[in-house]
Amino acid sequence: MTFTLEFFVFLIWTGMTAVFRCNADRLPPPTMPQYKWLDPFIVNLSWSWERPSGLPHSCQIQFEAQPQDSPTQSLKRVQMKHFTDIFLTEEAHSDHWTYNIHAVITNPCDGWNDSISVPITIHTRQPRAEVVKDFRCLLDPSGMNCSWIPVNQSLNMSFSYRVYGRSEELIKGLKRCAHPYSSGARNGYYLKIEPNKTICISVCTEAGCGTFTPLLAVPSPKLSINQEGGHLYLNWTPPEVGGGCDWIYEFCFTQCNEHRECQNVTVARGEMHATRVHYNERCLYKFQSRVFTSKYCPAISSDFSEVVTYGVNVPPDMTGTVVAIVIPIVLSVCLILSCYCFRRHRSIICPIIPDPSAIFKELVINGNKEHKNTTGRLYIPGPEAIDPCKIILVKENGDPQQTS
Repeated sequence: MTFTLEFFVFLIWTGMTAVFRCNADRLPPPTMPQYKWLDPFIVNLSWSWERPSGLPHSCQIQFEAQPQDSPTQSLKRVQMKHFTDIFLTEEAHSDHWTYNIHAVITNPCDGWNDSISVPITIHTRQPRAEVVKDFRCLLDPSGMNCSWIPVNQSLNMSFSYRVYGRSEELIKGLKRCAHPYSSGARNGYYLKIEPNKTICISVCTEAGCGTFTPLLAVPSPKLSINQEGGHLYLNWTPPEVGGGCDWIYEFCFTQCNEHRECQNVTVARGEMHATRVHYNERCLYKFQSRVFTSKYCPAISSDFSEVVTYGVNVPPDMTGTVVAIVIPIVLSVCLILSCYCFRRHRSIICPIIPDPSAIFKELVINGNKEHKNTTGRLYIPGPEAIDPCKIILVKENGDPQQTS
């Protein structure tokens, strides 16, 4: 009985020690998480955290912030008790994000564990809505010509922009568009920004706001075609912007209205390049091309150009086909007629020739026989038809008398 009681007390003491040890070895979670919007694109998150007294000074602590419902956003890890982030989501109706923040041990630290996570939900300053469609900025050496299609033409729209980034200087550089232009169904505004800069756009109406980075575009490349021998050489005029980038030219062509084929050609920065395709002089070629930057440069692309044609479609030469078809038919007909004529006139074409041995045998056998009477074999002419002769006696000075 004494042994059982002592064993029971030992188990309780061991369990309580393990519980207290686990609680003591886990880092305390961050407290008082809060956020502040610095402009339509930048939000600053901050929290408090006290280093526990029993934590060795050799332990290095960092903080991780993991988005809950946004897998496209990466894990944030900082050493400070705050960080800034840019929310540029394509989800038009997403007006909030939730982050889980916790303290982590970055090096082996005497069995200490990471803290539990503390969630913080960030709401936008205004409701989010899709207010524009097909927003794109056409680049040229002096700036960007941005245009869009309003979702609702009757709503007043405010347009602001700045260069992408988190620095205080960029945040203070937010500008508003005062005089947009209208061209048919599209509205636009000319931005005097270096064309190699990525920009942030905020468009708001009474219905809500949208923030995004626009699609950067360049005019479709001009394609020139030259023929040399049995090949066509394709050359493009490089864009006027993005001189420090590698460009990828994509061209698609059809030959004799057959299957469409596409190829890519990478042109290093500052270089001129031509590619070639096999040329069939009896075919019409139709080319379309576009250009976009490589993965090491800001995303810039163009639409496909208008169709550029070269050559003409020549009807195929059917002489060989006709000869290959007609000659066998004529030969077959001639062969059939020849067989028919041969069967019909076989006795003339191939008469039966008597066996010479039979003729010689008959001569030997019948040579000593008596000759037959050949009188009956002489020619006897047939009787000739003789007209009866009529004599008429004529009397002198009298009528003639007929006698027979």
